[in-house]
Amino acid sequence: MDTKLKKFSYSYSLKIIAFVLAITTFTAALYIVFDTIVKSNGDINPDMLFQDNYYESDDFYNDVERITGNLSVLLEEYKNKEYINAGNSINENELEDNTENLYYQFVDESKKYNPNLSDNENREIFREEYKAQIENIKKNMIENDLRRYNLIQNVLDDYSGINYFASDGTNTFKNSNNTSIKDFEEYPSYILIENNNVEVTPEEISNGDIFWRLNTYSNNIDLTNDKIYLGFTDNYLRTEIDEWRSNKNIIEDKSYQVLSLSLIFLISFIYLIYSIGRKPEDDDIHLSGVDKIYTDINIVIEFSLIALWTIFWAAPHNNVSIKLFIPGTVIISTLGLLLLLSLVKHIKNKTIIKHSVTYIIFHKIFSFFKEVYNNGNIAVKIILIVIGYPLLVVATFFMFPITIGVAAYLVLRKIKEFNSIKEGVKRIKDGELNHEINIESKGEFSRLANDINSIADGLNQAVENEVKSERLKSELISNVSHDIRTPLTSIITYVDLLKREEHDEQTSEYIDVLDEKSQKLKVLTDDLFEASKANSGNIPVNLEKINLVSLITQGIGELDYKVKESNLEFKMNYKSEKMYVMADGKLLWRSIENLFSNVFKYAVKNSRVYIDIIENDENIYLTIKNISAYELNISPDELMERFKRGDESRNSPGSGLGLSIAKSLIELQGGEFKIQIDGDLFKVILKLNRA
Repeated sequence: MDTKLKKFSYSYSLKIIAFVLAITTFTAALYIVFDTIVKSNGDINPDMLFQDNYYESDDFYNDVERITGNLSVLLEEYKNKEYINAGNSINENELEDNTENLYYQFVDESKKYNPNLSDNENREIFREEYKAQIENIKKNMIENDLRRYNLIQNVLDDYSGINYFASDGTNTFKNSNNTSIKDFEEYPSYILIENNNVEVTPEEISNGDIFWRLNTYSNNIDLTNDKIYLGFTDNYLRTEIDEWRSNKNIIEDKSYQVLSLSLIFLISFIYLIYSIGRKPEDDDIHLSGVDKIYTDINIVIEFSLIALWTIFWAAPHNNVSIKLFIPGTVIISTLGLLLLLSLVKHIKNKTIIKHSVTYIIFHKIFSFFKEVYNNGNIAVKIILIVIGYPLLVVATFFMFPITIGVAAYLVLRKIKEFNSIKEGVKRIKDGELNHEINIESKGEFSRLANDINSIADGLNQAVENEVKSERLKSELISNVSHDIRTPLTSIITYVDLLKREEHDEQTSEYIDVLDEKSQKLKVLTDDLFEASKANSGNIPVNLEKINLVSLITQGIGELDYKVKESNLEFKMNYKSEKMYVMADGKLLWRSIENLFSNVFKYAVKNSRVYIDIIENDENIYLTIKNISAYELNISPDELMERFKRGDESRNSPGSGLGLSIAKSLIELQGGEFKIQIDGDLFKVILKLNRA
């Protein structure tokens, strides 16, 4: 910065001028607001600045609101004195509440209350015993309604210059002889509410809030018989409009004055914030005597000054208090601005926190405990916390809320760190092995988080190795299956050709054995290839809406010859002929066909197979149950492994891949596959997405 400009902008004279300007403009602006409110007795509303005419003003709104509100209460609730005396205006909810309180008194105090009787029977006894009290409650409520009825009429009678007429067809309330629409249309300004319609004059009324309020009122109740007419006389309007214009002129004039003073104050205040603490000769922050006050004590004094000035402002005012307003505001604002600028200097000097009583005390205590804490084991740390904190609270009782706040902050921070570790462990447990727990602070939690991250890294590496191994295994199986298919096809073809030639009986037997074993090898090779594809997820899936009941029924029909050979009886249970799932038809049938094939191979002959289809809002469950012909001394998870068979002797046909293929195909379609074994009962549960 240019030396001359710096010398000028940081000069003491300019700072003093800016300080005086800030105090003067601030005090003058507040005095204008204060004086305007006091002299107008609160009649001048700042909203007048945004109102175009009297009909949009709060005065007009309040007058119309009070009259229409009171008239609607008379028409809808009270009707007339005979109606009230008959008890028709009693609020049933209020009566029920008062009666209920009396009933509780009966339960607590009356000897006639019998806990062995039902509530209705006890209430019958209560109504008989407390009949007089209940009647007295009704009488008091009627008296209150009559009192309010008379009060509302007195309020309405006090209005001068506003004529009204209200009627529900039976009851009428008015303060003039005008009762027809034509009579009220002669007024220079009127409001007519009838037949759920609101008509106003002049049109400016429709721009104000009262028009919206009246329309809402007319739409929320049945005004088929009700009508409310309001007419405003010339004298009334002339007086009110002149007063409104006078108040609007005053508020506009005062607003311009306050705005101008505020602008000068803002410029002075910004300059003081910019220049305070600096001198022309250097860029350092220079502190003065005021700045020796600790910042937290400074803030307390600031708030005390604001509270003192607010109490003075809110107190009842007289001529003495008005005269004292300017000197009082000057003194308080001068002290407040000096203390505020002192805080600004400490902010620039970066000592706003360090130059405080709270920081000094806590820093010394914290430094002591930190030294002991860092050199001690976990037991020492716990003892320090248990013993040290109560001593700290006692030592700093004068700022007990701050002590509690700091303790709460430290506890919450540690709880947050603990929750981060707990959440991280849960996510790692659920399979997010790449998740890293970040703890910024140093200590036990930080070391624990680092140890867990190390374990997660090890698990992640192990999983990657396992996935790689599984992929290589699948590729090996797929490649070997593919390579076996070509020579195997040739073998099957040549065996078939040999079968067509004439041979002796011994040779024919050899050829039959070759045919049987080659066909079995073909089935195994095909299953291997399909299991590898299904497990790798390389099968295209075309999801569509499929009727599961129809699919299974049709499938059992196609396998009828196998059903008859095995002498099995299939029992289907479902609620509806149409139960739709979102699945790939070919893959779903392949899975179910594998399960049926499993049933034909391993189910007890001449037994029943149960097929249940159950649905809920999101899923459909297909359950297939049968009794195994072989002893199932094996777990469901082990049975799901590839090449694993329920027949441990492996005398039955099959490759041991059917269940594994079915599971993979179901999961490819977004479903779930589960096996349950209970003794010899074998149960498969398929969870499919409902369409």
